[in-house]
Amino acid sequence: MDEQLKKRLSADTDGLLTYEYLANNIGSCDDILPELVENIIRVDADGQFSVSAARFLWAINSESYASCIDSLIAAGIDKDRDRRYIGSLLSAVWGADYEQRAEELSATDNNFRRIYKRIYPRGI
Repeated sequence: MDEQLKKRLSADTDGLLTYEYLANNIGSCDDILPELVENIIRVDADGQFSVSAARFLWAINSESYASCIDSLIAAGIDKDRDRRYIGSLLSAVWGADYEQRAEELSATDNNFRRIYKRIYPRGI
């Protein structure tokens, strides 16, 4: 990441600036994507931009961006204490049929299990 971009993104106070940069430069910023993800996670206080970035990267290419997506989802779970954003990940990432596959997904995906337990503490 060049110094000018670092300086600009260091002024990001909530993750929006970094998220916008990522969204507007996807494909050409892949080499610095881990740094962008770290910046979003560092400044995103309530998980909004971590969750949004995870959903965006999932929609673009879930396989290529898998490690960044996992980091963003984990951060979103930790930060979204009010459960305002993480619920949107269930169908966006695990599909509209996640409810029917909840047991299977919980057994194989820690992020799914953590979100599911937070959203549905007593099950569906």
